[in-house]
Amino acid sequence: MPCLLLMLAAEITTGSVSAMDQWSQFRGDQMDGQATTEHPVRWSESENVAWVADLEGEGWSCPVVWNDLLFVTEAVPVGEEAIQPDATNTGGDRRRNREADPKDRTYRLQVVCLDAKTGEERWRQTAREGRPVLGRHSSNTYATETPVTDGKYVYAYFGMMGVYCFDINGELVWQRDLGNYPMRAEWGTSSSPILFDNKLYLQIDNESQSFLVALDAQTGKDIWRVDREESSQYSSPVLWRNSQRAELIVGGTFCRSYDPNTGDLLWQLNMEKGRSSATPLALNDRLYVGTEYRNRGGADDGGGFLFAIKPGGSGDLTPSDSQDSTEFVSWKVERSGIQMASPAYCNGYLYLLERRSGVVHCIDAKTGEKAYQKRIPGARAFWASPWTMGDQVFCVDTNGTTFVLRGGPNFEVIAENEIDELTWSTPAIANEALYFRTAKHLFCIRK
Repeated sequence: MPCLLLMLAAEITTGSVSAMDQWSQFRGDQMDGQATTEHPVRWSESENVAWVADLEGEGWSCPVVWNDLLFVTEAVPVGEEAIQPDATNTGGDRRRNREADPKDRTYRLQVVCLDAKTGEERWRQTAREGRPVLGRHSSNTYATETPVTDGKYVYAYFGMMGVYCFDINGELVWQRDLGNYPMRAEWGTSSSPILFDNKLYLQIDNESQSFLVALDAQTGKDIWRVDREESSQYSSPVLWRNSQRAELIVGGTFCRSYDPNTGDLLWQLNMEKGRSSATPLALNDRLYVGTEYRNRGGADDGGGFLFAIKPGGSGDLTPSDSQDSTEFVSWKVERSGIQMASPAYCNGYLYLLERRSGVVHCIDAKTGEKAYQKRIPGARAFWASPWTMGDQVFCVDTNGTTFVLRGGPNFEVIAENEIDELTWSTPAIANEALYFRTAKHLFCIRK
């Protein structure tokens, strides 16, 4: 047994690929989008497909995997057909068909458990049934937040319609209504919960009463709650485990670091406005945070900066106007390209995808220097976050085409994998497989 433990520890330290890995929350256990198990580099709707499962309802939430169990959330219409998300309306405005308002429909908010090896349904539970308590953008869904699991329980958050804890067999353990607050222009919600040290963290930024809360994972009761001076934001919190401490990082017009045990503010950084949709990326002793540049009607609303943060800071880390780096800010990049998709890291470089133009930005993670800014030929809009495997970067567009880039400072597309279906969900990678969610199906991509 001691020898086995040492071998397992060595595999974790060296990053060796194991046959059975977890993908327990948005962008994986470490929320960094880095695959720890190999999946095929090439696939299509028929090539390297182990199984396909039909999805009953809408949802941009990502699948999560624990051993041979896969969990996914859905908003299933009751009676009438649901108003399907409209991926062509990406302008962020109020253009919606008021005669077919999704708020006027009844939905079952469901948690579904599938066998990760076969795709067979293990169980399906309804967390809530009724009309939505808030509107959503025509391109959003009522099941956009990704669930999280620890192998014993699965936690599903449906925005203003509650958070629900089920055990691994599908029995409801507890539920919480954390309140109903207006979101900007009725765009809906998207921030996913994360789990750490038996605490469930939720970022609930809105137009009236923004707050960050830590719930006891066993009971759902508040451990601590702090108010936030933010309006509606859409990114998810992350845990930054650096060489000095664990920090709870929460994006916004100010990026803030909190003590995960107490909720005490450790430091903050002025992001110079913009919108926080991309989730921060934490990698050892570097944290990468940014907000989307906003230009509405010709008015510059700020944002678009990407910062590299070093551990150990306290108070206000904001550089002065004449500075791009400080003791705790390694570098700052203007018009970085960060938008809806969260950044990925590969071979010493960061990859950021523009929302509408199909453009990828490649930035040196150490220096902040831009290696290239290229449009991927044939790519449509990017909403799902990229992921990496070895020296390859995978970027899936809204048409379901995944472009595989060679990691490094030179732009090279090495593969294109097409699944001709609307896709905004970021895949999960575990068990030497890729679990790829579209608007209608869940594909298991495996050799």
